[in-house]
Amino acid sequence: MTFTVLVNAGPWLNVPPQGYGGLENVVATLVPELRRRGVRVVLATVAGSTLAADETLVTFAQPRFADLTRPYNTVAGIAHAHMAQVVARLRTGDIDLVHDHLEVVGPALLAALRAGAPGDTAPPALHTLHWDPERARPFYESFDGGGGVWFNAVSQAQLDRAPARLRSQALGAVPLSAPVPADPPLPMTGREPYVLLLGRITALKGQDVAARVCRRAGVPLVLAGPVASATTAEELATGLADGSLVGNRDVDYWCDEVAPLVDDRAVRWVGAVGGAAKADLLARARALILPIQWEEPGATVVAEAFAVGTPVVGTPRGCLPSLVEPGATGRLAADEDGLVAALRDLDSLDPERCRRTALERFSPARMAEQYLSLYDEVLRRAGGGRRPPSG
Repeated sequence: MTFTVLVNAGPWLNVPPQGYGGLENVVATLVPELRRRGVRVVLATVAGSTLAADETLVTFAQPRFADLTRPYNTVAGIAHAHMAQVVARLRTGDIDLVHDHLEVVGPALLAALRAGAPGDTAPPALHTLHWDPERARPFYESFDGGGGVWFNAVSQAQLDRAPARLRSQALGAVPLSAPVPADPPLPMTGREPYVLLLGRITALKGQDVAARVCRRAGVPLVLAGPVASATTAEELATGLADGSLVGNRDVDYWCDEVAPLVDDRAVRWVGAVGGAAKADLLARARALILPIQWEEPGATVVAEAFAVGTPVVGTPRGCLPSLVEPGATGRLAADEDGLVAALRDLDSLDPERCRRTALERFSPARMAEQYLSLYDEVLRRAGGGRRPPSG
């Protein structure tokens, strides 16, 4: 019998995402590698997802990411409606393990199902943490997976910040990954003059810091990412005009702190990008700049940058010190003066070294091997069941 995993990507974005997308990019990278190793994958997602799977489970006809900006009492049922479909599928009995990515609601319902009435059980589950556990501390401080729901982090820094009860139910950290192109990276001399900040426009990502330091260093900056649900300047203008985006804190941050620094010359915003356009922006940039203002848990974009030979300049917070090797694959600086100095010394960094790091540490094959090992450990701790193929 084929080992079958239900991968729960949640109801928020397509897999792969068309532009911005964190956990959805992880799922899109992992699933092909699992299937290549003989794992049968049931993908729980939204309509419009194009990722190949052995079976696709859909609850909503459209991604519900835009709903995340609405008041809680109007959107609380979205994740639960999605999980209701997942639970119904689990009751058919052919799923060996759930790999869950739906924060809080996923592990809560899976644990409740396992602890329900006799005969109403669920397979063991591994939940990947994608956000800072501080955001849901009341849940993680009290949650008990009952020996059947376990966790993994995407960096050791993320796990170190977690409540003790969550750490006791975690099996380790699996770094995020990105496909590595076969072609060699562009040398620094063949790249465009800009540096790139790729990510959702929010104060935590530090787009205002990036704009200031790039101006001081004399380096053009390209900002790529959505402002709340707006993926283009036209969508943002419409949302501001009709009031649908008024009062959103990311929109306020854009209007008050970032937009005044955007002049379409020294600093440009190109909206949300994905697919080939994102890959091209990354591959031609002299560096990816990440002046993060929080304890970033995982940073898929670092793996994506290294895969195309692009070094990373950022602040030494969250997972970045565990990903960036100063002087080799990038530079880290705690203040704006240090970031300016780093931007003026990009030519000393080696794109080939970045690509080698991606192959050795952050390749999809490496991530799949680590997850298969965790699946096996979950099943062992849960008391048996059909085991996954070895990595």
